Amino acid sequence: MALLAAALFINYVDRGALPIAAPLVQDELGFSPSQLGLLFSAFFWSYALLQIPVGWLAERFGAQRVLALGLAVWASATMLVGFAHSFTVLLLLRLLLGVGESAGFPCVSKLLAIVVPVGTLGSANGIVGFAYNFAPAVGAYCGGLLMLHFGWRAAFWVFGALSLLWLLPWSRVKLPARGGRLAEEGPDLSALLRQRSLWGTSLGHFASNYTFYFMLTWLPTYLVRERGFSNIAMATLTGSAYIVNALSALFAGWAIDRVGARTGRTTLAYKSVMITALLGAVVCMLCIGLGTPSWGLGAIFGFQILMGMSSPGTFAISQILAGPSAAGRWVGIQNAIANLAGVIAPALTGVLVEETHHFAAAFVCAALVSVLGLIGWVWMVPKVAPLQWQAGSAAAPLAPLPGTTS
Repeated sequence: MALLAAALFINYVDRGALPIAAPLVQDELGFSPSQLGLLFSAFFWSYALLQIPVGWLAERFGAQRVLALGLAVWASATMLVGFAHSFTVLLLLRLLLGVGESAGFPCVSKLLAIVVPVGTLGSANGIVGFAYNFAPAVGAYCGGLLMLHFGWRAAFWVFGALSLLWLLPWSRVKLPARGGRLAEEGPDLSALLRQRSLWGTSLGHFASNYTFYFMLTWLPTYLVRERGFSNIAMATLTGSAYIVNALSALFAGWAIDRVGARTGRTTLAYKSVMITALLGAVVCMLCIGLGTPSWGLGAIFGFQILMGMSSPGTFAISQILAGPSAAGRWVGIQNAIANLAGVIAPALTGVLVEETHHFAAAFVCAALVSVLGLIGWVWMVPKVAPLQWQAGSAAAPLAPLPGTTS
């Protein structure tokens, strides 16, 4: 668990290194704002595109091996950024970073489904969620210090080298006997695609990702340009918000498992959290975009609490439904669809802000997308319980297990 959490912590630190260094990179290499935007989005092109094939590879050749290979690729890409001197090279390295990091969530979900009992998947995903939600705060702070004292290139060398150290303890991990390949026991692709729940989790995850990437990319600019924050105040606020998000994820995972164990109603435990998070996100987006400064400030932290709450369920529900034999491919498909939000949200927000000269329309749009997430989690996912897969056919729910009844 510690190593899986560390892998996704590293994943988010490395992917966020370039945005932190962007002003220094722009000054040294003379990039235009449009070139910087292209570099930011290029990561998601390869990252989203490869989620589905990586999920299949994790089940065909073993998630343990695929995760190790992916981390080696993305850590190497991070280190090489420190040697880049042209836009073309940086663009290719951002694409390579997306190739490596695409192994993260499908492989971690596959491994959690193999080794963690269903009744504690909430806590497991809460720990993982804490790691990757806490990573942006640590990356911004440590990366900023490294860049201040040694330059932006040194930050990439240090981040990449430290990432590679993870491979040493991971090489000693021993999985259960059934932890290698389970793809032959699970469904084929057509059976997966016929599952309404797969499309429900994908739509719900897309909605959560839309608001997350919207806030991640545009909140600093909004605070400075529209609310009049200084750069120091903005950095302090956003860093504090990430910490709140991470702590909320850790607590929510534990609470979901406790409620499920005590009541025997796993569906209620998970869905109530997802409904609360998405309904709350609608309110928070409207308060930030249309409310007074004090309401907006409170809503920023409220939103981070809600997003942290939803983190464990976003992947735990899929791991429960898919089971060990299909979790890698299921999460690969889900994450591919969900991360299209990383392409859409920043670009659409830029258009809305340019046309209206304010952020209100962008926040209203984010609120509407959150409503779509409710449709996915509530209506399209009927029950949170393991599915019984038969190769080449649709799945039916298994007989209820302890702690997995509706």
